[in-house]
Amino acid sequence: MKIPLLDNDVLRSFVAIAESGTFTSAARVVHRTPSALSMQIKQLERNLGKTLFIREPRRVTLTAEGEVLLDYSRRLLRLNEEAVQHFISPTLEGKVGIGTSDDVGTRILPEVLAEFARSYPAVLVDVVVGSSKQNLARLDAGELDMTLVTVADEAGIGRGELVHEEPLVWAGREGSSAYQRSPLPIAMAHEGCAWRRMTLRALDRAGISYRIAYTCEHCSGQEAAMLADLAVAPFPKSLIRPPLKEVVGGSLPDIGSYQLALVRRGSNPLNDALASHVKEAFQGLS
Repeated sequence: MKIPLLDNDVLRSFVAIAESGTFTSAARVVHRTPSALSMQIKQLERNLGKTLFIREPRRVTLTAEGEVLLDYSRRLLRLNEEAVQHFISPTLEGKVGIGTSDDVGTRILPEVLAEFARSYPAVLVDVVVGSSKQNLARLDAGELDMTLVTVADEAGIGRGELVHEEPLVWAGREGSSAYQRSPLPIAMAHEGCAWRRMTLRALDRAGISYRIAYTCEHCSGQEAAMLADLAVAPFPKSLIRPPLKEVVGGSLPDIGSYQLALVRRGSNPLNDALASHVKEAFQGLS
């Protein structure tokens, strides 16, 4: 049996619909009519033999099969762009500096840098790990070309472009008893950290007594405290990996969502190329 191939134009339409939630909004993105998109998706569903969207009066949502295809679609479109860039894009050379926090630098950036290096092997990327405040100062001093900064939900994006948003949740070791202790032992970064402000504010509002049992600027240090069952800590939901787990139940309050913004010092082909890779990586997390 001949296996049908996935068309890139159809995949672009599919991703646009999934991200916008309506055929009308997606049509503006891909410059087609809503009826044309509807026909594309119906044909795609027939080819795959799966229903990809749950159609509701005002919006559409992905089915389980649609979620799987969304991941494949983003990867295929990214690979297609990378292949084309290899042959027709001007060769980029030079050095670009990016600042990042420890959590992003160790978990998300490695994949970004690997893909960027395949597309632009002659470019040197200098990664500087530090707090948002430190890296913004380096950016303003001309030491960095761009930086990812963490923003608390109550502050909003003051500079840069929003690239990611997700909830902070309580994390601890599997089988942990730390969350049951009173006062609640927590592992935190130092003063000035957006996660720290959000967490302490949530605890104060809930009237929960706590003690800061461990402070470290790096997530690895906070993880060490959790693994030793000395404390629980606020953590992005997407970055929790075994043997750590999300701690739910009890009296622990909701912390809220944090945001990541990409702040750039200027625009040039080097900066634009790396910024594009960074934004695509975070789109894949959403």
